[in-house]
Amino acid sequence: MACGLQIKDEDSGYNKNLFCIPKHYEEDIERVFIPHGLILDRTERLARDIMQDMGSHHIVALCVLKGGYKFFADLLDHIKALNQNGDKSVPITVDFVRIKSYCVSNLLIKMTNRSPGYRPDYIGFEIPDKFVVGYALDYNEYFRDLNHICILKEKAKEKYKI
Repeated sequence: MACGLQIKDEDSGYNKNLFCIPKHYEEDIERVFIPHGLILDRTERLARDIMQDMGSHHIVALCVLKGGYKFFADLLDHIKALNQNGDKSVPITVDFVRIKSYCVSNLLIKMTNRSPGYRPDYIGFEIPDKFVVGYALDYNEYFRDLNHICILKEKAKEKYKI
């Protein structure tokens, strides 16, 4: 069974003043929850796991949600680098196709009782049930441009509410 790097409920993240946050979001962000460097390192590890598990099988990659495009692009970059520097080359296609089998990779899985019990094949982080934005995850089209995954202040939820 897949497991990700678990972030516990009591983990509150990091002081936002230790990171580069776009000025227009400084007042809206409570804490940096997962720094960009940690996201990239974990994504590289997932790419290694995928390459090891897939062996010499042709890899077809498909990004389903626009909030996942950064993770998708970074994961594919790592897979391509591993493929180029490995002992053998594996064909990789990014396309819309019919498939016979598939594996699912998620950057984030929330640890909540509301979950239907589904677990993807590859998990980046298992996080508490917190409202997070950044790294292409948006709230009403805002915060998508943050490099880090951050916890939004309550007043910001109201400010950007539609």
